[in-house]
Amino acid sequence: MTQSPGETKVQPTIDSAVKNFTWLRRGVSEIFPEQVASDDLLENLEKRLTDTHRPLRVKLGIDPTSPDIHLGHSIPYRKLRAFQDAGHTAVLIIGDFTARIGDPTGKSEVRRQLNEEMVAQNAKTYLEQLRPILDFDTPGRLEVRYNSEWLSKLDLAKILELLATMTVGQMLAKEGFAERYAQENPIYLHEFLYPIMQGYDSVAVEADVELGGTDQKFNIAVGRDLQRHFGFPPQFGVLMPILIGTDGVQKMSKSLGNYVGLSEDPLTMYSKLEKTPDHLLKQYFELLTDLPLDLLPENPRDRQKLLALNIVSQYHGQEAAAKAQQTAMSLIQGATTDTSTVPEFSLSQVEFPAKLFYILSASKLCKSSSDARRQIQGGAVRIDGDRITQLDLAFEKPEQLYDKVLQVGKNKFVRLVP
Repeated sequence: MTQSPGETKVQPTIDSAVKNFTWLRRGVSEIFPEQVASDDLLENLEKRLTDTHRPLRVKLGIDPTSPDIHLGHSIPYRKLRAFQDAGHTAVLIIGDFTARIGDPTGKSEVRRQLNEEMVAQNAKTYLEQLRPILDFDTPGRLEVRYNSEWLSKLDLAKILELLATMTVGQMLAKEGFAERYAQENPIYLHEFLYPIMQGYDSVAVEADVELGGTDQKFNIAVGRDLQRHFGFPPQFGVLMPILIGTDGVQKMSKSLGNYVGLSEDPLTMYSKLEKTPDHLLKQYFELLTDLPLDLLPENPRDRQKLLALNIVSQYHGQEAAAKAQQTAMSLIQGATTDTSTVPEFSLSQVEFPAKLFYILSASKLCKSSSDARRQIQGGAVRIDGDRITQLDLAFEKPEQLYDKVLQVGKNKFVRLVP
């Protein structure tokens, strides 16, 4: 168990923090079990928060399977911070043992297993990126645990006991497993161990609450079952939505290029966020900020700027955010002072999926596909002011590019339209 030293911060007491539960309900898809009328405080989280005489232990696990965290990952950590501010103890579990398997949730094939060195390095960068979100300094507000502490010590007898708590039928009901089985894609036995090990984490740290995305309900429910098996009160599950990426279509993912990374520089973060699609603005404000939703600007463009400024401030400070905003505005004004004069190119002329270099050629911004590749390689191509350097960047659907300005050099532009 480790805690980061630092100056003690004044935190709200549990009594003052639970007078209302707007902080708990904001951006939450589901709390389970939820029996609002129940007198059993163990089956009613709001009653438990009100009546408890001790801080609750709120668990969130993270498997360091890659070095970077994006805004989609930040959502449960922001909720974890809300529990900290309400006077409860955040239990952050670094899955240095489970990361060697990788969570199979939502995966159509087995995940690549990582070695200990890769996991350790990723865990170090994760904690650095989480510092702007979590309270690392106030004594008693954060425990950082590594699940190798208990999972590496399980002997075969204990593993058999854990395996005996679940059936193959229950495992095949898990999202992803049934599809893979039906499609005759291999499911390896070690993958069945993952939800059991995540559930055993809840037993080991005596969790009262576990946070996760909506795709984690099965794993969190396994934790409840195992806690009952070992004689502990079962934890509550608090589930949050999966964030749609900046393309407005698919979930945020680094592999899809529709992400905003927590470690990105202020200008890059601001430039991406100020282009957030209109239909995502409410969700982004709700999940990624603490701003009152009933006091947001009416104008969508003003909302985009406020969103970008607020989020960049969270990770880089107000001064850096303001500078990023000014720089972004000057770049746009330098590119074109009147966006209404930008010619339009209809993406109906392009068959999707389509590579960017083909779109550049089809729109006549480049003489040919080979010329387009040279322009990309030379750093001359931008989409809405963001420099593109990925030679084989492809787009699955034209909607990902609607109303964006495609630019080559300083003087060649087209607005991409349906």
